[in-house]
Amino acid sequence: MIKKLFMTSALLLLSACTSVPDWDYDKSVEFANYKTFAWAPNADLKGSINDYQINDLMEKRVRSAISQNLSAQGITLVEGDKADMLVNYHASVESKLEANTLNTTYGVRWNYWGWGVQTHTTTREYDVGTLIIDVIDNASQQLVWRGAKEGRLRTKQTPEQREAEINKTVAEILENFPPKTQY
Repeated sequence: MIKKLFMTSALLLLSACTSVPDWDYDKSVEFANYKTFAWAPNADLKGSINDYQINDLMEKRVRSAISQNLSAQGITLVEGDKADMLVNYHASVESKLEANTLNTTYGVRWNYWGWGVQTHTTTREYDVGTLIIDVIDNASQQLVWRGAKEGRLRTKQTPEQREAEINKTVAEILENFPPKTQY
């Protein structure tokens, strides 16, 4: 029984840590017209934050994942002035605090009567990263689509694990580009 309770609690905790991508877009835009893209001049992960995981290696992984996803949709990378849309991306890292409290009760014991409650609280600090991908209409220079996903940053990963995680995150963000449901 205790093992089932522990497993259920662990699954609930893990499911609470997963993040669903968030999207927003301009409903008046005809996204089918976008056939080419270029990188926005200010597309850079490192520009806004100071975190050891955000570096040139991660920058290459993000660009590669975005290029692969857009290419799979038939959108071609071209020079900036020839592009239908510009793609910008950025990241943020935020420290969060998690607190867990465990309450235990006890009852009758030898030479001792009564009820008691013992509380044990643990806290843990962790980092949450958010990757944001913006699509800008090149002709109007207006933001037309934004997707974002946040998740816990993990340390001690191999380069292959980091690449797989970035590929998965970018694919989840771009899952709704172009928007599949128009309001």
